[in-house]
Amino acid sequence: MATGVRRRMGVEERRQQLIGVALELFSSRSPDEVSIDEIATAAGISRPLVYHYFPGKLSLYEAALKRAAEDLADRFVEPREGPLGARLLRVMRRYFDFVDDHGPGFSALLRGGPGVGSSRTNTLIDGVRQAAYVQILTHLDVTNPPARLELVVRSWISLVESAALIWLEGRRIPREELETKLVHDFASLMTVSAAYDKEMAAILRRMVSDETIADDQGYASNFR
Repeated sequence: MATGVRRRMGVEERRQQLIGVALELFSSRSPDEVSIDEIATAAGISRPLVYHYFPGKLSLYEAALKRAAEDLADRFVEPREGPLGARLLRVMRRYFDFVDDHGPGFSALLRGGPGVGSSRTNTLIDGVRQAAYVQILTHLDVTNPPARLELVVRSWISLVESAALIWLEGRRIPREELETKLVHDFASLMTVSAAYDKEMAAILRRMVSDETIADDQGYASNFR
């Protein structure tokens, strides 16, 4: 009877395989509910071998979070083409693609999961937020943001996170509606802040001008 020959993986290849397996399991269930034994079985290796590559569940969890955080941060990268509203809407669609596909893992990323209080976990979360912040400033064409702009952008990022977590609890609002609403919320925050600051008013005028040009060219505005 012919038998298959299992290919021997290198150290890094095996580590990446285990991270991928853990991510897949964390995407459907909370990391607290996933055991090392399940990860070993899904990877086709023994429990002791998992510990050979990762000293414990927390270290594997953090490695999986790191990959998820990098993926999530990449969702904010968008070519600077077309009106800002359309760009933000595309970002929101990619962001909620991730949220939809990795619900428990997304919740664990933001809430800490078994790594709550860990400085490494907090650093990963902060890295996603900072990447999003930098990308939004890039889309606004601002290199030295005034204090009120920083407040608006960081507040909006927090709003997106909170809205996504609430949405995951029951998906009671249609996803498309929520994505569009969050884009409108950004415009609303900018509008209120512009009433108190000349620099913010100038940035807002550029945003509105881009949307007006988009209307003239036959594109629907996403800020109205």
